[in-house]
Amino acid sequence: QVQLVESGGGLVQAGGSLRLSCAASGLAFTSYAMGWFRQAPGKERQFVATINQNGGTTGYSDSVRGRFTISRDNAKNTVYLRMASLKPEDTAVYYCAAHYYYSSAADEYAYWGQGTQVTVSS
Repeated sequence: QVQLVESGGGLVQAGGSLRLSCAASGLAFTSYAMGWFRQAPGKERQFVATINQNGGTTGYSDSVRGRFTISRDNAKNTVYLRMASLKPEDTAVYYCAAHYYYSSAADEYAYWGQGTQVTVSS
């Protein structure tokens, strides 16, 4: 059974930082590209960042590029999202997801975590 478990969300002031983690189990982690997505109330799920299987290639949405960093530790079956210079518009539930291919398209991802709430106060 595949499980993706996010952690690290919380309440932070604008300009602050958070690091999200996503621990994967039940899958061959090194065979999967990983992605982070977010969904704010009343909005569609939005691509945030993605990383390929060996961590050598990353991609970001325009809204987070330069502020967020995705990384992975294949020895720990974990993917991270370091978020800096947070803004109120970053407030959302953040989800990690796994896919065989490096992609920014949410509907291509096979496995999803339950999400972690990030709230940025102004």
